[in-house]
Amino acid sequence: MSGLDCRSRQSSFFPSSTGIFVDFSSFSLDRRILANVRDCGYVSPTPIQVQAMPAALAGRDVLGLAQTGTGKTAAFALPLLQHLIAAEANDGHGAPRVLVLAPTRELALQIHESFITLGRQTGIRSAAVFGGVGESPQIRAARQASVLVACPGRLLDLVNRGHVDLSGIKALVLDEADHMFDMGFLPDVRRIMAELPHKRQNLLFSATMPPEIRKMADQILKDPVVVQVANTAPAETISHCVYPVPGGRKADLLEALLTKTPHDCVLVFTRTKHRAKSLARRLEGRGWLATSLQGNLSQNRRQEALDGFRTGKYRIMVATDIAARGIDCARITHVVNFDVPDTAECYTHRIGRTGRADKSGQAMTLVTPEDADQIRMIERILRTSLSRMIVEGFAYGDERSGNDTAFEEPRALRGPARSGAPARQGRPGNRGKQEPQGLPARSGPSRRTSSGGRSVFGMRPAAN
Repeated sequence: MSGLDCRSRQSSFFPSSTGIFVDFSSFSLDRRILANVRDCGYVSPTPIQVQAMPAALAGRDVLGLAQTGTGKTAAFALPLLQHLIAAEANDGHGAPRVLVLAPTRELALQIHESFITLGRQTGIRSAAVFGGVGESPQIRAARQASVLVACPGRLLDLVNRGHVDLSGIKALVLDEADHMFDMGFLPDVRRIMAELPHKRQNLLFSATMPPEIRKMADQILKDPVVVQVANTAPAETISHCVYPVPGGRKADLLEALLTKTPHDCVLVFTRTKHRAKSLARRLEGRGWLATSLQGNLSQNRRQEALDGFRTGKYRIMVATDIAARGIDCARITHVVNFDVPDTAECYTHRIGRTGRADKSGQAMTLVTPEDADQIRMIERILRTSLSRMIVEGFAYGDERSGNDTAFEEPRALRGPARSGAPARQGRPGNRGKQEPQGLPARSGPSRRTSSGGRSVFGMRPAAN
């Protein structure tokens, strides 16, 4: 999430809203914070940081609308660290002064780590509070911290039992507010806010604005500065394609893609916890370096899976949407939608895990005949037709739907492509980038796909 994650290096410059190119020194941050930013290898802020940080530094309430991977964490962490440094002489350290609420344990940990990294050598302590682990160490850490990053459920429990004092909070951050709504956390969030001082700075960040979040924003934000980054479409560095497949053959096709597609780090999304677990076990049993991330795992097991994925111990992670909130791994080269997402917003969130920092990435979606409506929705968002691909040599069987255009036989093209030659994709701006390999299929009776050529895997099919 953060544009200042030390695992990902960013070098391009972004213009500010005034057309002036800025770097982090333009924000008059404490020298120690600037040194930490430089240690991460960053020179220039992202658009959300350029637009949100001046208002946050001035003490204004902020409503930030931006997708995953835009640098939202640093957009609020840097100004709040600066405020804490400035207030250090006056406030003392007895209770948290900054509260950040996040919907998942992974995201809470990531934000907590960002505060530690960016606040190094400032004396500012951060603590993380979430369920699934013992509460005693968290209670001790919360009582000594200036920054408290928490999931609503565990925090509310600790507050109700008198273990955490929120009376000193000067700033509240609601991160990924739309997903807190999706996960049913808004009642807990409202109860937590009732424990906070009335006078405080409020910063709310969300990718979308459903009515409930709009209502909450209207209630808690006072004359906010509204910052919106136009990032509803995925990055231009990501290529997209769909792989039609009968529903009962998706796992087999996934293995074929993994076998035949050069990859370094693959994130696979499923719709349910059970499917994530069983699919990861299947891949592991077939010799893949695979793990899963889903809600039934203990916190220790979740952290082991995340650390192993980031370091390369695991090359494949199978995850649910909720469990994957907060995954930030610069190594991800491919995102596979094993199950088609329910909304376009979910699609952009998923595939936004790859193609970061100007690196190329590939988004592959396994599509059954029942997924036709969702694919059309995604195509409307992308404003292009997605190339229909088949895996050469894969035994699709006789389950193809003859009435569904996604399963029509591909056009026969003259002559095989040169070995390793990429197929052109329909997304503008992707020329010259590495594309998914395979044989493009016709997307309709009279409509050609955007792929103009054929690329052959030249490798064995997966075992059935």
